[in-house]
Amino acid sequence: MDKILVTGGLGFIGSHTVVELQNEGYEVVIIDNLSNSSINVLDGITSITGKTPFFEKLDLKDKEAVETFFKKHNDVKGVIHFAASKAVGESVQEPLLYYENNIGTLVYILKELKKLPSANFIFSSSCTVYGQADELPITENAPVKLAESPYGNTKQIGEEIIKDTCKIATNIKAIALRYFNPIGAHESAKIGELPIGVPQNLVPFITQTAMGIREQLSVFGDDYPTPDGTCIRDYIHVVDLAKAHVIALKRLLKNRNKSNYETFNLGTGKGSSVLEVINSFEKVSGKKLNYKIVDRREGDVISAYADTKKANNELGWKSQLTLDDAMRSAWKWEQIVRGK
Repeated sequence: MDKILVTGGLGFIGSHTVVELQNEGYEVVIIDNLSNSSINVLDGITSITGKTPFFEKLDLKDKEAVETFFKKHNDVKGVIHFAASKAVGESVQEPLLYYENNIGTLVYILKELKKLPSANFIFSSSCTVYGQADELPITENAPVKLAESPYGNTKQIGEEIIKDTCKIATNIKAIALRYFNPIGAHESAKIGELPIGVPQNLVPFITQTAMGIREQLSVFGDDYPTPDGTCIRDYIHVVDLAKAHVIALKRLLKNRNKSNYETFNLGTGKGSSVLEVINSFEKVSGKKLNYKIVDRREGDVISAYADTKKANNELGWKSQLTLDDAMRSAWKWEQIVRGK
């Protein structure tokens, strides 16, 4: 089968996508610098699939290392690019880190793909490109708004760089997958979301608070114009998301794409508030969560959930797993990680 490069393949979404690729028979090569992941994830992937992917520890900010990698692996048929810094709050505090890590590395990869006879590229984008959308649910035709954070801006700029490259590099076919809020873990609980340091995302903070690792969960604002006053997001199970990447890759490999640059929203099509996520966790875990309402957080949009018709109809993909499924799997994963 075709050889596929997955950058950031030991991260949360990357590792679940590697599992789905290997289950489909692809030969997977992983690049990861382990800045926000663990080498132990490799064992989880191997345990689930019965096959160890090729792994190379490499920092994509090192241009020469990227060039050397592609010389060695010039038979790569597709690249799924996850490797990026991804925390909204941190990006507000450390904008230059985000621009260097998320933009520079993308440019280095595309430069190498331009040299190949043909290349298929899947970009890990985000609903943050829409900012605070004028209409909900959000379609792919919604205007790309002024970014609310440097992180969101790197996704916007990244998409522009890919689109501009595809205009002149006819050997490259690309799909930008704009996903909403990935949560949950593999049903085996052998891989899941394991942030290094203080979690920047809601669900691992919930599970760590329930485990007693964090004293309290902060809910950033309850005075938004939403039914319960808390922000609304479209929470998608990471396994559904991973499967969508494989389907998008096949679309390119089999030349089913309608142009050499396409975009798709990936979500459930349903918004859930922060308090609804907390309630779901309490229901499936049987644990009461210690949380507190605090001031709003800079960079947060009020509400964002996907119109998924394009992905449903064109890709033939639809999310299958529920919010409760995701919270149940995230809690199972947290307990196993902590040895409980």
